Amino acid sequence: TIICNRFSLFSACLLSTPAAQLDAEFGIMSQQRLNVFPTRLTLTVTKTRLKGAQTGHSLLKRKSEALTQRFRQILRKIADQKYTMGTMMQQAMFSLAQVNYTMANSDIGFQVQNAVGSAALKVRTKTENVSGVMLPTFETYQDGPDQFELTGLGRGGQQVTKAKESFQGAVQALIQLAQLQTAFKVLDEVIKMTNRRVNAIEFVIIPRVENTIAWISSELDEQDREEFYRLKKIQGKKKKNKASEEEARLLARIAERYSEQLTQVGYGLGGDSSGALSIAFVEKALGKDIAEIQLMLAREDGTKENEQPGASNILSQGDDEDIIF
Repeated sequence: TIICNRFSLFSACLLSTPAAQLDAEFGIMSQQRLNVFPTRLTLTVTKTRLKGAQTGHSLLKRKSEALTQRFRQILRKIADQKYTMGTMMQQAMFSLAQVNYTMANSDIGFQVQNAVGSAALKVRTKTENVSGVMLPTFETYQDGPDQFELTGLGRGGQQVTKAKESFQGAVQALIQLAQLQTAFKVLDEVIKMTNRRVNAIEFVIIPRVENTIAWISSELDEQDREEFYRLKKIQGKKKKNKASEEEARLLARIAERYSEQLTQVGYGLGGDSSGALSIAFVEKALGKDIAEIQLMLAREDGTKENEQPGASNILSQGDDEDIIF
């Protein structure tokens, strides 16, 4: 009955809440992420944290299922025990009525009260471990001799003994019912707490960590793209500077080699608007392409290298005694 009432209340809450509102709430929670700095070490730590959260979720889920199964077993036992308790109390009260009818002229209640000095039936408490939850168990035991041996000795002894046994069985059934109800209450609280933890890990922690991992990965990819673009720009700038330096050296060689021709066409007055020598001015002044000019300079450099005297020519120009090594 308790489970059905709670399920009905939960269903009513879900039905009264619009589906769009539930989706929006879960969407807002899932879009959250951890406040961390995007580094590869943080990414590794966050992935480890995600694995731990998934493992914890799996363990808590199995624990919740085991506790729920035991909870249902206890619920069935409570229903059976209540039925048994009603039957035993009915039999005990019927036996008491027989005792009162048999011993009509004697006060059986007064005799029982005078015979009792202390409780003969006592309860011992133990604990049972169910998936990490300590459930209390009650155990009855007889303390001392039977204090009702002489009760009903004069008349109605059989009915008194029967009534005594009936009430003892009813008390033991009541203790068993108290044990089941106590375990039922403890399991109910533990199952609710475990389910809250499972839902928190499933709908809050795991989505938050997954969003954090996705964000860190995107940030690292963006950093890699920025670094690649920066290196490309640096490389392009270096190539441009190198080309400018080579062009300046080439123009210097051309100015040195073809100074007379360039002077004749006005180089002394300034090659361009800035007064500096340019490739366009050189091509216009010499009437040749810059590639042809480079090839001519390379051929002249090769000719000069071939014209330099070698070691054999030096030895042939003078005596060996005049050459100092």
